[in-house]
Amino acid sequence: MCSNYEFPSKKRLSLLDIHEEQLELGIKTHVYPLAPAPIIMCGADEFELDIARFGLVPSWAKELKYGRHTYNARSETVASKPSFRHAWKNNQFTLVPVDTFFEPKYIDDKPHWFGISREDGHPFTVAAIYEDALIEGEKIRSFSMLTINSDQHPFMKQFHKPNDEKRSIIVIPEELRHDWLNCDHVQAHNFFFEMKDEFIARPKEQGLWTN
Repeated sequence: MCSNYEFPSKKRLSLLDIHEEQLELGIKTHVYPLAPAPIIMCGADEFELDIARFGLVPSWAKELKYGRHTYNARSETVASKPSFRHAWKNNQFTLVPVDTFFEPKYIDDKPHWFGISREDGHPFTVAAIYEDALIEGEKIRSFSMLTINSDQHPFMKQFHKPNDEKRSIIVIPEELRHDWLNCDHVQAHNFFFEMKDEFIARPKEQGLWTN
C-alpha cells in the first residue's frame, strides 16, 4: 500500500512529456491522503496535467474526508467496491507521476520508513483511477493508486508488517502510458505488471529522495 509519496519537481516533470506551460503547480511535492497532486490525463494529441486529491472521493460522497481511506484500490476488488466501481466501469484511468514512494519495513518489530525510487533516478508513472464529486458546491477531482499482491515479489515483500499481506503499486512503463490512458476496464488487467528490478530502497534518515 502506498500512503505517501513525492512527485517530480517542475523540471523533472518535463521528463514525462509534460509541456512547460502546464507545470506551474504551487503545491507541496510530498503527498499524503487528501493532499492535491498532479495526475496525467489523456489529451487530444498529448499528455495533459491536472490536479487532483490523493484518495478517491466517490461521486455520491458528502464529505471530502472520505478520501482518507481510499488512496489505494485493490486490483482484485476495484470492479466491485462501491467507492471505486463507477470509475472502473467508466474507464476513468489516469497516471500518477512519482519520484519516490514510501513504505515501512519492520526491523526488530519497529517500522522504519524507506524511500523507493528508480535506481537511475528517473521519475515514473503509477496506474490509477480518478473520480469527480461535488462536495459542498465545489467540484473535487480525486484519485486512487491501483495495487496488486506482492507476497512473492523478491523486492516488495520486505515491506509492511511481517504477517500482513504485501501489496505493490503498478508502474506503467513509458512505452505503454498512452495505452493505459486509452484502455477500457477489460483491457486494464493486461497492465497489472509487477515492479521490475530497476527499483531500490533507501532508509528515510538518509534523506536522499528530495527533489
